[in-house]
Amino acid sequence: MTPTVLIAEDEPLMRERLLSLLAAHWPEAQVVLVAENGNDAWDGFLEHEPQAVFLDIRMPGLSGLEVAERIGKRAHIVFVTAYDQYAVDAFDAGAVDYLLKPVQAERMERAVGRLRDKLGAQPADMADLLQSLRAALPAAPREKMKWIKASVGKQIRLIDIDDVLFFQADTKYTRVVLAGFEALVRTPLKDLLGGLDPQQFWQIHRGTMVNVKAIEAAERIDAERMQVLVRGCAEKLPVSRTFTHLFRD
Repeated sequence: MTPTVLIAEDEPLMRERLLSLLAAHWPEAQVVLVAENGNDAWDGFLEHEPQAVFLDIRMPGLSGLEVAERIGKRAHIVFVTAYDQYAVDAFDAGAVDYLLKPVQAERMERAVGRLRDKLGAQPADMADLLQSLRAALPAAPREKMKWIKASVGKQIRLIDIDDVLFFQADTKYTRVVLAGFEALVRTPLKDLLGGLDPQQFWQIHRGTMVNVKAIEAAERIDAERMQVLVRGCAEKLPVSRTFTHLFRD
């Protein structure tokens, strides 16, 4: 079985370096996507579900840490970082590998060897590591979205995020659904991710984010499929296989 890999790195020269080293030391691996920011990395992960992901820690949009948190135990992670001993100590205490910039060939070879050994096993739980990394590498605080401007007929409404039942991707727009009416925003759903609190809005499908407080129930359709019932809305939202773990006991 061909191993699949996603690379997320915002620096062009470093992207080329990673691709070159990966081709040299893991030629059988298939790179399914090279992302230039965290939002595209997460969107690409949902589309391709690669077995291994190389993540730059600091990227536009979602950071590498935020993408890793969303991935959870669904892929093996290798972080790519320019940071020093503080971060290295956190990595060495965890089960996830890292590459220190500028990436050296022998270090890539070592990371690939570890990935080969791990591919048949469950990916590591990164919760403790991510907490340590946030403490070692404090990110600039990002204010979460409180309001959103949306088109409702001929009006532009200012909508309180807390009133939103769910967001849903709709071609070039995003549906913003509230109790009693809905609106459209021109911002793609993947670009809204960084401004939404992941504790308040759960992603249950590649194209759907639902307000946790609006969830009435999750029901199983069959052995493979689930759907979410939302208070104040007759619409039932499908849950993709990737996110069914959110509703397990």
